[in-house]
Amino acid sequence: MHYTIYFPPLPVAPNPHAMGRWGRQSPVLEPPDPQLQGTPPALPPRTFMRQSSITKIGNMLNTAININGAKKPQSNGEASWCFSQIKGALDDDVTDADIISCVEFNHDGELLATGDKGGRVVIFQRDPASKAANPRRGEYNVYSTFQSHEPEFDYLKSLEIEEKINKIRWLQQKNPVHFLLSTNDKTVKLWKVSERDKSFEGYNTKEENGLIRDPQNVTALRVPSVKQIPLLVEASPRRTFANAHTYHINSISVNSDQETFLSADDLRINLWHLEVVNQSYNIVDIKPTNMEELTEVITAAEFHPTECNVFVYSSSKGTIRLCDMRSAALCDRHSKQFEEPENPTNRSFFSEIISSISDVKLSNSGRYMISRDYLSIKVWDLHMETKPIETYPVHEYLRAKLCSLYENDCIFDKFECCWNGKDSSIMTGSYNNFFRVFDRNSKKDVTLEASRDIIKPKTVLKPRKVCTGGKRKKDEISVDCLDFNKKILHTAWHPEENIIAVAATNNLFIFQDKF
Repeated sequence: MHYTIYFPPLPVAPNPHAMGRWGRQSPVLEPPDPQLQGTPPALPPRTFMRQSSITKIGNMLNTAININGAKKPQSNGEASWCFSQIKGALDDDVTDADIISCVEFNHDGELLATGDKGGRVVIFQRDPASKAANPRRGEYNVYSTFQSHEPEFDYLKSLEIEEKINKIRWLQQKNPVHFLLSTNDKTVKLWKVSERDKSFEGYNTKEENGLIRDPQNVTALRVPSVKQIPLLVEASPRRTFANAHTYHINSISVNSDQETFLSADDLRINLWHLEVVNQSYNIVDIKPTNMEELTEVITAAEFHPTECNVFVYSSSKGTIRLCDMRSAALCDRHSKQFEEPENPTNRSFFSEIISSISDVKLSNSGRYMISRDYLSIKVWDLHMETKPIETYPVHEYLRAKLCSLYENDCIFDKFECCWNGKDSSIMTGSYNNFFRVFDRNSKKDVTLEASRDIIKPKTVLKPRKVCTGGKRKKDEISVDCLDFNKKILHTAWHPEENIIAVAATNNLFIFQDKF
């Protein structure tokens, strides 16, 4: 059954400055305009592209090291990681447009894409020399940079649409050309990234500058020739999927059939075909008839890695719903619901806020999934809905500081999480540029820091520990000294090797497992 894209009149929502469970500035609290119909006028196209801090200083600040000579520390049962590279300028003066908003490896890990708040996408390519080295090194160089989205203005709602890249998802490679999806708050775009090292010249019907020749001036036939040129990487938009979301898009996910993908906003999930831009299927709609009865919003959604009919989505109530598109065209009735009963001893004013799930990721095998809430990360078995099989506290020491985190809005930060290629480890971020790595087999965990102080040759990351009170040891940091303006929200793990990418404000850190 097809659902033609149509925006029904919406009732006026509560005061946009009111506090909701999902934050002060939740888009579902914006009063929608009942007259909204059609496509809002776009701003005139700009002929320049702002330069990202990642491409400054000769297009790259690339600090690579030779890890061969790194001294191995004494093993204490915890994972050890080495610094590999840092991308981006090291200036303290950071513009908002340079802040990295998403990180994603492609399916074989040869390419690494980042998006920023300025609407730019920067793609890095694995250095062939580092890959062939013994031992192998995880070093990446800039491959392509392009402006994916531009700021727009909705004149009917008097609402500015940011150019910030919310998500990037790669399609599996079927030929030398790469395809990726990028989205801002309202529009998803399909990009083609290709290489060209040849050009053709000597045409009969057009000049070398591309102008069409007058047929009367063609007096002889020429055989066009192929000319070798320096390698050129081109990024061109192939499809634009717009006008299907009233609220802000928070997730996109490519189906395992590589023909369809979903896009999710706060209240709806739409299913698209990559070849059709003017229609989509609405597969989930949790918008109540009366917006005053709104109790939860969708926070993340993802397709199953192998079953093309199965997807999951999480909510601000701390629940995860698994849906099967074979059961009904509209998946408002879920097949499974994963939710852990709340511990009454931890009940507080902030319980509903910190239980909101900010990210959900299915494992590569498709058997498990991880969910990240504010204080912990949980591993679920798709065969057991009642409780998670593993729970890892990320920064439990912040539970005593929830009041101050609420006042500075940090309690609404959306931390992402990711699996390693073998589903044996998981990673997520924290504050003070800390990030956590959990080994599911050994049950060991480690806290590491993405700091500029470690960007030196032969640097092995030292585990960090947070002191909550009492006498502080030498290598510990007090919880009162944590910098909540420095946060790791976006991380990515190489699908085949122990190489991780961590976004810290405008810098992209690349680490790899020690040898």
